[in-house]
Amino acid sequence: MRLLIEKQSRNRDHPLSDYVDELLAAFTQPVAAPKSAIIHQKSDMIEPLSERELEVLKLLRTELSGPEIAGQLIVSLNTFRTHTKNIFDKLGVNNRRAAVRRAEELDLF
Repeated sequence: MRLLIEKQSRNRDHPLSDYVDELLAAFTQPVAAPKSAIIHQKSDMIEPLSERELEVLKLLRTELSGPEIAGQLIVSLNTFRTHTKNIFDKLGVNNRRAAVRRAEELDLF
């Protein structure tokens, strides 16, 4: 992509030449890591887990179903799902098993 933009930048008569210069400048700037970047340490987490999320995460290690965990936490199933979604996002995973595995790697238990 950069090569194509550089080639276009040689054509100074092009009406978008200023924009092409901005695009080229963007290639020299560092790119932010995606939210799903692999997390290796607690300090590398995008955002730390809240106390409640840690509580939910511990229950995700058990054989309890989602509705059973919600009942144990005395929250609605939708609230439980919101907590798990937030946990998955913060750990960079997309399912319960991966969340538990990542939490074990990070010594969150």
